[in-house]
Amino acid sequence: MIGVALSKWSMIRAATVAAFAALALQAAVLQEGQHAGAKRAPAAASASAGEQIFASVCASCHGLDGKGGERAPDIATRPEITRLSDDDLLRVLRAGIPEKGMPPFAGLGTAKLSALLSYIRILQGKSTGTAIVGNTELGKELYFGKAGCSGCHMVNGVGGFLGRDLSNYGESHSFVEIRTAIVGPQKTTGPRGRGAEVTTKDGKVYSGVVRNEDNFSLQLQSLDGDFHLFSKSDLAQFNYRQESLMPSDYGSKLSAAELDAVAAYLAGIAHSKQKREEGFLN
Repeated sequence: MIGVALSKWSMIRAATVAAFAALALQAAVLQEGQHAGAKRAPAAASASAGEQIFASVCASCHGLDGKGGERAPDIATRPEITRLSDDDLLRVLRAGIPEKGMPPFAGLGTAKLSALLSYIRILQGKSTGTAIVGNTELGKELYFGKAGCSGCHMVNGVGGFLGRDLSNYGESHSFVEIRTAIVGPQKTTGPRGRGAEVTTKDGKVYSGVVRNEDNFSLQLQSLDGDFHLFSKSDLAQFNYRQESLMPSDYGSKLSAAELDAVAAYLAGIAHSKQKREEGFLN
């Protein structure tokens, strides 16, 4: 009887130990998962925090998209800014540029400055890591041929000048953003560079791009590349175009593969330039 009792006690004791072991293992797994989640959270949290900080301290001058406003320059696409290293950009954020009206933000602290830097890089298109797909050689052929991009846009000193120079466009825009811009050109927000049509009092009509404007005069670059200076008092009519001068039919004019090729060509120009610069520095 004593032997049977001891045997039962041993079985109960073993079962109890096993149960505690299982509970301890489950707790350890749960704790490990919580630690892993805590390690993953900062990336998303940092981007969100950076966006909030940017909106509260930077957007009023640089714009919500970072592309500049009346009081501060474009920090999202300007090459001289996008090329700054993280350390250099952090130094600017900490010390400011007092002579140009930018205050120092060292008081934000290291964590907030790091989050702000991360969000600025997102605005600059440097955190996407999106692969470049498409035939760049075909893209170059299309750019200067069928697509007609070179009629308005210059690349590495070759092409038109009505549109913006696209030599460095790929430095601050991902492959996907470039392709999207080709298919659906956006409105130009500022007066400079907007399309316009003017009619003089003697009935002549000019269409083109506004290069300069003040309260009394207007400088227009017509579609043939010539510059025209008008006194506003001599104009019978002056209207800004609501739509972009860039054609909006590339989605039907070019196949999907051709769109990929043109976007890859523009993205590849900046990529090749960056590799050359890195090789020179090394």
